[in-house]
Amino acid sequence: MLALAGLDAETGVVMLLYLDHAWEKFRAEGRMKSIVDLRAAIHEGAVQRLRPKIMTACAILFGLLPIMWSPITQTGADVMKRIATPMVGGVVTSALLELLLYPVIFLIWKQRGLNES
Repeated sequence: MLALAGLDAETGVVMLLYLDHAWEKFRAEGRMKSIVDLRAAIHEGAVQRLRPKIMTACAILFGLLPIMWSPITQTGADVMKRIATPMVGGVVTSALLELLLYPVIFLIWKQRGLNES
């Protein structure tokens, strides 16, 4: 669980960085006037992060799947399968959360600031 929390925190911070850079870019250009502009900025930031996140998740999954599918008779397979199985589920969940939920949370967070100004 600790490894999954670290992985998700690391990749989540990178997603937040991409979203924040897109938001700052739109603000610097004077295009942050409405919720439509905010959504466009979030879309731009999230799309930039899509390919690197999918590549990272696939690299981790392709490394863990042979461990999961190894025969139980191999040395250390019983221990490694117990580690690999939750990691596969966690990586998939982390990828989905990062690509679908984090931009929505960012939208809600920045929308409040947009309405106040």
